[in-house]
Amino acid sequence: MGRAFEFRKARKMKRWAAMSKAFTRIGKDIVMAVKEGGPDPDANSKLRAVIQNAKAVNMPKDNIERAIKRASDKSQGDYKEVLFEGYAPHGIAILIETATDNNTRTVANIRSYFNKCDGSLGTSGSVEFMFDHTCNFKINGEGIDPEELELEMIDFGAEEVFEDEDGILIYAPFESFGAIQKELEDRNIEIISSGFERIPTVTKKLSEAEKEDVEKLLEKIEDDDDVQNVFHNLED
Repeated sequence: MGRAFEFRKARKMKRWAAMSKAFTRIGKDIVMAVKEGGPDPDANSKLRAVIQNAKAVNMPKDNIERAIKRASDKSQGDYKEVLFEGYAPHGIAILIETATDNNTRTVANIRSYFNKCDGSLGTSGSVEFMFDHTCNFKINGEGIDPEELELEMIDFGAEEVFEDEDGILIYAPFESFGAIQKELEDRNIEIISSGFERIPTVTKKLSEAEKEDVEKLLEKIEDDDDVQNVFHNLED
């Protein structure tokens, strides 16, 4: 396995732990996908991926359909994806992915969290280089040999393929997402969920007291409605 295997395994699906928060995030993902490629999942690969993720966290079908309908309404505002970078206490690097319809509000909120928790909001590029941007897929592994699949998917950018307790996971660079999604769909392999992660190239270990300082900031950030995902290099 690669150097980040254990890190990724520990983090797997952690961001979907709070169900209500997951629904909010997916609702925004649906809006952005529909605005970008239209409301028909058959013609919109990004929307298909979001719907798969919605089902993976048990979002009701009615909720999904209502979200698509709302997103198709021209009066529905759009969300802009904005990446924030900074440092938590004790030098922990943080990347924050947001989806916002009011950037002024989001910037002010994120800055206030860093200020209140003795962190520092950085400029663009200040910590992003410390993370690998990756994509991942969870597929139904019934009747599939992971080792054979890995050999076949290497041609489409896959770097790691391994069994999980409820499927097979595929990891690849961010830019390989489209090629892998298309190949899996062409093979009629069921995609349970998919997503993107930012994996730190180097992690940092802290004492329990220092970890608490960092977690205070992370909790404030993760509770913000505009925040989609938070990544850091604190060693678990």
